Amino acid sequence: MLLLKCCHSLTRCGLVSTQRHKVAPAVVSCALRLCSSSSTEDLGLSQRTNWKHILAGLLAGTGAVLACGLHHHKAEQADVRVSTCPVFSHDEVTKHRTLEDGVWVTYKGSVYDITEFVAMHPGGNKILLAAGGALEPFWALYAVHNQEHVLEILSQYKVGELSEEDQKKQRVAEQTDPFASDPERHPVLHVNTHKPFNGEPPPEILSDSYITPSTFFFKRNHLPVPQVDPASYRLQVEGLPGGVLTLSLEDLKTKFPKHTITAALQCAGNRRRDMNKVKVVQGLNWGIAAIGNAKWSGARLRDVLLAAGFGPDVAQWARHVHFEGLDKDVTGTAYGSSIPLSKAVGEEGDVLLAYEMNDEEIPRDHGFPVRVVVPGVVGARNVKWLGRIVVSAEESDSHWQQRDYKGFSPGADWDHVDFKSSPAIQELPIQSAITVPADGAVIDRSDETLTVMGYAWSGGGREVVRVDVSLDGGKTWQVAELRSGEKGQAPEPPPPPGRAWAWKLWEITAPLPPEAQELEITCKAVDSSYNVQPDTVPPIWNLRGLLSNAWHRVKVRVTDD
Repeated sequence: MLLLKCCHSLTRCGLVSTQRHKVAPAVVSCALRLCSSSSTEDLGLSQRTNWKHILAGLLAGTGAVLACGLHHHKAEQADVRVSTCPVFSHDEVTKHRTLEDGVWVTYKGSVYDITEFVAMHPGGNKILLAAGGALEPFWALYAVHNQEHVLEILSQYKVGELSEEDQKKQRVAEQTDPFASDPERHPVLHVNTHKPFNGEPPPEILSDSYITPSTFFFKRNHLPVPQVDPASYRLQVEGLPGGVLTLSLEDLKTKFPKHTITAALQCAGNRRRDMNKVKVVQGLNWGIAAIGNAKWSGARLRDVLLAAGFGPDVAQWARHVHFEGLDKDVTGTAYGSSIPLSKAVGEEGDVLLAYEMNDEEIPRDHGFPVRVVVPGVVGARNVKWLGRIVVSAEESDSHWQQRDYKGFSPGADWDHVDFKSSPAIQELPIQSAITVPADGAVIDRSDETLTVMGYAWSGGGREVVRVDVSLDGGKTWQVAELRSGEKGQAPEPPPPPGRAWAWKLWEITAPLPPEAQELEITCKAVDSSYNVQPDTVPPIWNLRGLLSNAWHRVKVRVTDD
């Protein structure tokens, strides 16, 4: 008897699944083909795969031993007789649309049974929308799925092929690209995904300017960028005694005082790459530049809510304010999020319905014509292309509020994670990073000194009061000079306590240590509450790679050339 040690889902095209799906035993070769990949970059989904099932069977001809998986296992086979996978019609696939009947989908002519994967899918039950049909139109919208590692995960669930006749019908029904009207982006940006577009600038650009130009400000999109006509734009404000308040862009500009704040926005996944180096996580592989600092102008959310009927009676029952964008998925579900009511209506909350960024109208990638700017809070709550505001007793039920952007223990894994057990991320922790020099840079010893630059920021309005820099991996430290304005210009006035929304740039020039051939440059920031960054990643590692704020480290070589 020969042992096939394989991931359980691969057996769906083999012997274990034959009883359930009435698939002929001869389809074992299909499972072999699915294991052709030797390795993949696991972004977390595969961590949830159950590896306990073992398929044992006797194969015709000489023996074969197959070991496969997503964690660098390699397929091995010897002289296995070739058979074909079963063929299913479109009508047969459509009968599998529920968990009871099994959830089947098609992709590029193949049929997949993803029943067991549904419960593990990070998008929740939304994956059921594709049940009994093709994935192509959904992945045209959720294009982030169309990546090699995702395709390899999907391959584990293959059960057969779609009939040639039905494949022809699918090819005729060609889908349009929902991202075709996205704005152009500067080629200097490092692209994490093209569809939806997610990109960050080279880190050294960040320390060149206290105010980050919108062109180089990191771009974090979940769906296609909507095209909004400013003349017909309407913002709905709901949940207050006065009924629904509808505001045009002109109303926001003329009926409410214009306020301006300087605030940094940071993606919850900024510096996820550092966590990936410790243990692979799920999410875009952001470097250190998923953060930017800009001037934002617009109407205060507090003023708009007061005009819509907010008062002491509402404060007795309301606890949250929801935001919904105009970027929607195939079901019409908008990107959504919420913040505590106290932040939304507090005089010192400084939450804006912003229509300008850096003294110009907000670019499309950043939320034109109106976005919420919630200073001191994670970027995910700063909803772009704002279409709807709801005052509520309950937190938003949006996927991005309930099943994403939450922090977990380093011990939590995808088999046991409970999203209800953790609160949604709001204020972010203290953060700093080195933008110059770059990791791996070569320093000429004849320069005698080394200039190190970077940024520092803390959430919740806590001001950065110090940045410590080390050239020897943290053994000895020096204090960097902080900057809260453009070089050569007067710094911005000190912020009121608890309202330090902007970042600080920092810089230090230090003598090169004599005889040193390699330097490990390290930085850590301290805020006004004396919060300080943790020294290493492992204690804060989490399966989504969020809140990555350990000491930032870069290594450089010192040469005599």
